[in-house]
Amino acid sequence: MERKHMSAFALYQTLPADAPPPAKKPPVQLVAKKKKKKENGVAVNKANALKAQVKSERRKMRKKLPKSAQREERQKGSAQKQQQQQQEEDEEEEEECMNGDVEAGGEMIDGLLVDLARVNNSRLRASQLFKWLIDPIPAKAFFRDTWEKKPILVQRENPHYYKGLFSTAEFDRILREEDVQFGVNLDVTSYTNGKRETHNPPGRALPFTVWDFYKSGCSLRMLNPQAFSSTFWNVLSILQEQFGSMAGANVYLTPPGTQGFAPHYDDIEAFVVQLEGKKHWRVYNPRSEDEVLPVLSSPNFKQTDIGKPILEVVLEAGDLLYFPRGFIHQGDCLPDVHSLHITISSYQKNSWGDLLQKDDSRRTKFFSRIESLLKKLKDYAPVDAAVDQKARDFLHDCLPPVLTPEELATSVQGAPTRWEGGEVIDVGAQINTQTRVRLLRAGCARLCSDGDSVHICYTTDNSRVYHKEVPKSFEIQTEHTDAVEFLIHSYPQFVTVGSFPCESAEDRVTLAELLFERGIIHTEEPL
Repeated sequence: MERKHMSAFALYQTLPADAPPPAKKPPVQLVAKKKKKKENGVAVNKANALKAQVKSERRKMRKKLPKSAQREERQKGSAQKQQQQQQEEDEEEEEECMNGDVEAGGEMIDGLLVDLARVNNSRLRASQLFKWLIDPIPAKAFFRDTWEKKPILVQRENPHYYKGLFSTAEFDRILREEDVQFGVNLDVTSYTNGKRETHNPPGRALPFTVWDFYKSGCSLRMLNPQAFSSTFWNVLSILQEQFGSMAGANVYLTPPGTQGFAPHYDDIEAFVVQLEGKKHWRVYNPRSEDEVLPVLSSPNFKQTDIGKPILEVVLEAGDLLYFPRGFIHQGDCLPDVHSLHITISSYQKNSWGDLLQKDDSRRTKFFSRIESLLKKLKDYAPVDAAVDQKARDFLHDCLPPVLTPEELATSVQGAPTRWEGGEVIDVGAQINTQTRVRLLRAGCARLCSDGDSVHICYTTDNSRVYHKEVPKSFEIQTEHTDAVEFLIHSYPQFVTVGSFPCESAEDRVTLAELLFERGIIHTEEPL
């Protein structure tokens, strides 16, 4: 490979905001910029993109914050009433979005995350961030009509929409300051003349070597940007509550005029977020029923294996492309400009089939008699054990939560215990029966049983690197399980420690102190 290009970082610094179109058009017909609908896919164009930049996402989020405050005042009733109320308000917000009342993006992500931190309900926080991700498509319509069914395209004509999420400059900073390892955190790839290759040397990925690969025409894939970027850690830790499944990400940096990967399909739901430059994408239908929503990713395909694309488009900065698992895809760079995109993924190994694989040895016998025993399904299938195993997997997959300032001040991480004046002061959690507490996040803990004992599995001590550490759990007394369930189902309400369904006040305080020390709950006010 003797192709000569500027380094990505140098290109990032010198490239004009709107690069001219290529002198020679690609040999394929691309989606027209102003086209609003496409067969087998949906292209959403926003004529008022410039206006949307003025009416920023922050203003939209601040409009919603009073609703959260009002909702907290109304959350004095039962947990069941609260959940119903939350569902109704979420539906109202969905309708606003569908009616065009929610303005477009354009807000820097850091400002958006600051506003989301003021939303005092992690489920609603996740819902609002997802709405921003796919705006102007209403979330309810997306999950009803598109999710796991077909690709969808959003063309915004707003290159700053995802500003601050990630950049080539951030890529370069990570290489210089962090311990990035080839094959673990970074892959060097190429796809030329129908041949896909990986070029990873051993050891740390230092800028000298990485940028030399890039100048030679190789693509760079960062496998877990959330381990190095606090912003993206925050984004994914919020979105995983929207999906109820691990939210992961890969960053792809591709030199002009090259392609890094062969046609293939993945085992995840993919949201391709274009951050810089442009990339030409082709998406193809699954080749057979067996490849619809597959459990595993495919091998590399030849061009002759995949037929004609159902969607073909050039993504520009600020655009979004979604496609379900099983849809074959490939992306290549135009001759005049590099591409930086990030793929947000979810729902890996999260299907009903994956759940059934968690069943025990009774499964074979069960399926052999399924027709006659269908009406007695609940009596024969070991559903509880299977769900517990899937829940453990999910909690192990999860990123640890990024704490808001309020959560930090009221959790064990912000406890005032310290060394001062030659002695330790403010020792002890200082929790009593009047202390008001709740879970740190809606999905941060779950009770799981192995038949002989009960454990709390939780996410608050997880690593930012996928499965770097063992699953986090600890055993609790059987008589405390009702109190933990009470806390789980009370979220987002704060409840007094004295209201825990335990046998004695001492048990209530002991349990609260244990959960507080593990970072699973936080208090309404700083201790």
